Amino acid sequence: MSDQINLYEHLADELAALIAGRVFAPGDRLPSIRHLAQQKRLSISTVMQALRLLEDRGLVDVKPQAGYYVRHRARSLVAMEDARDMKGPTYVGINNLLMEVLRAMKAPGALPLGLSWPPDDLLPVRRLQQVMSTVARRSPELLAQDGCFDTNEQNFVRQVIRRAVDWGRINPQEIIATNSCTEALSLGLRAVAKPGDTIAIESPTYFVLLQLIESLGMKALEIPTDPKTGISIDALELAMREGLVQACMLVPNANNPLGCIMPEANKKRLAGLLARYDIPLVEDDVYRDLCFPSERPWPVKAYDRSGHVLLCSSFSKVVSPSARVGYIVAGRYTEQVAYLKNVSSGGTNHFTQAVLADFIGSSAYDSQVRKMRRAMTERIARMSDAVSEHFPEDCSVSSPQGGFVLWVQMPDEVDALALHRKAIEKGIAFMPGQLFSASGKFGNCIRLNCGNAWSADIENAIRTVGELAARQLDEGTVTTVQEAARVLAFSQR
Repeated sequence: MSDQINLYEHLADELAALIAGRVFAPGDRLPSIRHLAQQKRLSISTVMQALRLLEDRGLVDVKPQAGYYVRHRARSLVAMEDARDMKGPTYVGINNLLMEVLRAMKAPGALPLGLSWPPDDLLPVRRLQQVMSTVARRSPELLAQDGCFDTNEQNFVRQVIRRAVDWGRINPQEIIATNSCTEALSLGLRAVAKPGDTIAIESPTYFVLLQLIESLGMKALEIPTDPKTGISIDALELAMREGLVQACMLVPNANNPLGCIMPEANKKRLAGLLARYDIPLVEDDVYRDLCFPSERPWPVKAYDRSGHVLLCSSFSKVVSPSARVGYIVAGRYTEQVAYLKNVSSGGTNHFTQAVLADFIGSSAYDSQVRKMRRAMTERIARMSDAVSEHFPEDCSVSSPQGGFVLWVQMPDEVDALALHRKAIEKGIAFMPGQLFSASGKFGNCIRLNCGNAWSADIENAIRTVGELAARQLDEGTVTTVQEAARVLAFSQR
């Protein structure tokens, strides 16, 4: 029975990935049950179970006597801006606004649609309790160990290497355990750049990357980024060739906030450019295990032959955000990163590393990844449908290929920050788009966390935000009409 369950779930995941990648676009008819059964060498009942699972996830609709069709959702985002419109490097100044938004999110009872935090209902808390007890009994010395100078627990390093065998070999000497992925990113950036340097980033990009750049007195160069294929390699190469950047900081797999995945050919080309122009890349790969295609995408690090890529990640999005354990594979910058790690925070908790190593080294981790991916596919689809139903007609949404956030682009007349402040008054939190740009772009966009289990409260919250956005549009129309009337009246004097 368990084999049959795995078969239909695997087929459902495979079809969901094809839908996420727009191989089957909204309105397309899926292959017939009989065709899928013959093609995949599965029973009719197994295929029907897979299609019913897709229906439960909100990805397809069944039409009697016609088959299964991909569900229509909100309009997809348009392609990236023209590289010729790219602005120059700029110092970042988002921190004050970000702190204001984060403080507002902590208001009691605020519905958490803002931070990209994994949902409690999907985390393996009980299993981790068991592992912690086992590790404490087996290795009590870890609870008293001073790890100030020896930052790595060796079993954790072994598991990181083991998890990378699908794309390459990692030198264990290049791995440094850190206190979260954020610390890994910070150490990497500090190791490769100095105040005043320009860092190439995606546009939009994760606001914590902008915070790090700002905190170190560096500048950001926003490179046009496609909502499906990621950063423009042509535009990035142009910036490299003209000497505009000293380092890159990117999220190639499940970009936050767009959810796009850089094609493997682009990753390979990027690795070659880094070597040619002697430019380092700090790569945030925290979402790779939460990408929806059946085969996990490779990081840029997989194509790195010169040591220019510093791979940063953690298991916080899948296992436990409170564990605060990440790692960096630092390449040619290992000595500098190790020095910075020791003088800034010392060692990383060996007991927690050992607990995570036990968990990620077991089959429980693979089961947890599959569970999270299935749930996120379903929850993103539900959120996308709700936005399509309740937001103004001219809104567009991303089609995430991984992670658990949705990027919503509204008409230019909508001010996302003003919308956020109105929503907070009603107990609804999300992230305004201004926080994802160094130059103040995306003022008409918002990012929504789709990780939470769907509920009437979330449905009502999306309806409320949509109504607030529509009200902004109506008020803007009235203002525009009144202004036009005043101009006409003045011209007739």
